[in-house]
Amino acid sequence: MRPIPVLETARLRLRERTADDAEALFPSLSDPELMRWWSHAPYTRVDEVRAMFAEPFDVWRAWAITMKGDDTAIGFVAVGEKRQGNVSEIGYMLARAHWGAGIAREAVSRVIEQVFAEGQRRVFADTDPDNKASRALLERLGFKREGYLRAEWETHIGVRDTTLYGLLKEEWRC
Repeated sequence: MRPIPVLETARLRLRERTADDAEALFPSLSDPELMRWWSHAPYTRVDEVRAMFAEPFDVWRAWAITMKGDDTAIGFVAVGEKRQGNVSEIGYMLARAHWGAGIAREAVSRVIEQVFAEGQRRVFADTDPDNKASRALLERLGFKREGYLRAEWETHIGVRDTTLYGLLKEEWRC
């Protein structure tokens, strides 16, 4: 697995997400509205989140989103390398208190920039068709809707379809 470098933007510092981020992110990961579109039900105990964050990833890297000057995690961006050296999947979560301020766009953009700088040719995201906010973010970042898979996921809210969005390196405009 590739290292997880510290990344910065004008307002943000993205660093490796650790088990110590569980307490800060538990309110979001236990929020039924925020977790509605995830494949996992809202967490009920902080120790479950801590255990999940402590598990080593095989192909996924996760950056905690923090504001410069405050190391408290307010969300994360995760990237899983699906085809070594070529294609990665991206996912993200941001605490509700920070919605609407452009933080998700800033953080996801910075991670995409990193992934393309490392030589990836394509990044894709898998999102629920009813998750309008996530789909809008992907479209603002230049992702194109590439597919619609029916009954793809069995989740805590039932069997769900998925929309696939993709972005090629040559389409990226940082």
